[in-house]
Amino acid sequence: MRDGAIEELRASVGLQIDDEALLTELAGGLSAVEQLLREVVRSDVAAVNEAARHLVEAGGKRFRPLFTLLAGQFGTAGEDAREGVVTAAAAVELVHLATLYHDDVMDEATMRRGAESVNARWDNTVAILTGDFLFAHASRLVADLGTDAARIIAETFGELVTGQMRETVGPGQGEDPIEHYLTVIGQKTGSLIATSGRFGGMLSDASPEHIEALRRFGDLIGTAFQISDDIIDIDSPSAESGKSQGTDLREGVKTLPMLYELAEDRPDPRLVELLGGPITDDAEVVEALTLLRSSRGLERARTTLSGYAQRARTELEALPPTPARDACESVADYLVARTH
Repeated sequence: MRDGAIEELRASVGLQIDDEALLTELAGGLSAVEQLLREVVRSDVAAVNEAARHLVEAGGKRFRPLFTLLAGQFGTAGEDAREGVVTAAAAVELVHLATLYHDDVMDEATMRRGAESVNARWDNTVAILTGDFLFAHASRLVADLGTDAARIIAETFGELVTGQMRETVGPGQGEDPIEHYLTVIGQKTGSLIATSGRFGGMLSDASPEHIEALRRFGDLIGTAFQISDDIIDIDSPSAESGKSQGTDLREGVKTLPMLYELAEDRPDPRLVELLGGPITDDAEVVEALTLLRSSRGLERARTTLSGYAQRARTELEALPPTPARDACESVADYLVARTH
């Protein structure tokens, strides 16, 4: 399990770990998380069991549980804390998976992680209810971790839903679309990764200062992840991204590079026209991508990404210099490097 899990994480999030003891511990923790995920979503109702296991077994980066396990390295509780940290890691992944079920309904997606999405395979109602089922089990797991943990996950639910509502409604009258977008991705992506770091630190008895640094790092690195994905969807440096470019254009989603370009004093008029809505014509997608790759908007998005990554690295300076901190720094470095 160890070699496969760590190599997948290196490929997907740029994780670099040279310390053999840390590698072994993280791999064991991820194995325990996978086992717990499968146990938790099991149901005696065949339809529920099949739909709930669908995304769990499809795999994924598992970055949120990984970060929970890494954050658990900064405490003083030692081996006694391992069970609680693993439980928290599984809970945050269940929350993440639940949001994916709901996102696929809102996006009318047909594929997720290389497999047919639940809403396409069954229907929207099954997908929504399955997401609710996973939210319920995540709450049950966190309830065993104490009232503080239960309050934190409830607050995180609120952030996730608020971010989705903000995105759905769009910026208000007079609101800066760029600030609105950064707020949305901070709530939709950063908040849960921040909670992952907070849980790992809390449950391993890390100091309040270290817990707060892990929370802030998670918040910033989560936002950086989304900006990095925005850039790659336009200008992947290689086929290694494993993603089809122009997805956001086809869905009519205005990501950070597009918003920056539209905010320019003299944006390209043709690009403004193309970004007016979803693009269904393949030739127009190629045209829009070509214009965006040479745009000031893409350049500004890369600068913003570097800023978030640097701020995330700065938060890590509050933590002791350990292999776990080095691993976190490697993720921040990777998010910038993967866009060039």
